[in-house]
Amino acid sequence: MQHSKILILDFGSQVTQLIARRVREAHVFCEVHPCDVSSDWVREYAKDGQLKGIILSGSHASVYEVDDRAPDAVFELGLPVLGICYGMQTMAEQLGGKVEAGTTREFGYAEVRAHGHTELLKGIEDFATPEGHGMLKVWMSHGDKVTQLPEGFKVMASTPACPIAGMADEARRFYAVQFHPEVTHTVQGQPLLNRFVLDICKARPDWIMGDYIEEAVAKIRQQVGDEEVI
Repeated sequence: MQHSKILILDFGSQVTQLIARRVREAHVFCEVHPCDVSSDWVREYAKDGQLKGIILSGSHASVYEVDDRAPDAVFELGLPVLGICYGMQTMAEQLGGKVEAGTTREFGYAEVRAHGHTELLKGIEDFATPEGHGMLKVWMSHGDKVTQLPEGFKVMASTPACPIAGMADEARRFYAVQFHPEVTHTVQGQPLLNRFVLDICKARPDWIMGDYIEEAVAKIRQQVGDEEVI
């Protein structure tokens, strides 16, 4: 099996599997693994050259209360990385930014303003304001927020309650959003994830779920040879 692949690191979100579903709907192979895998494991996973990008999931936890961090290798491989909700917060914290408890919790529908014409959000919007600002209808679920950008990042999106609702370091192809593009409530969620996986990561859209059993059987036959197994 020589497909492009996306690695999703799970920090405990209830909707992590929806991220995988969206990636697979883009016809790209992906796997979900726990966030506590080691940097050596990540490097080994990327060794075959097929890993094209990494997505960091959300979580119910706060980055300043738990030890759940992305392995350092995530930010050292030179691959695109997308942080979602907690994934954005741990990216910020690990790369030198700051995360604090918000005075206003956002849960549910929100309208996010896009900034800076970043590669991730360029041309993706639900409507424009009279001033010409591109707006996204999204689903938020957070109390904490990034209050200081890491070096090299710029603001990519904002809401009145969350001035840094998205951030980007386009030189390193690191992107992060405070909202959840994987849920259907975020109207442009699939186009956003397609943009990351297909355009930024350059993953080949050559995988469909229906092929998985056939490929898995072929792989087992290759490993087993003439032996008998159950």
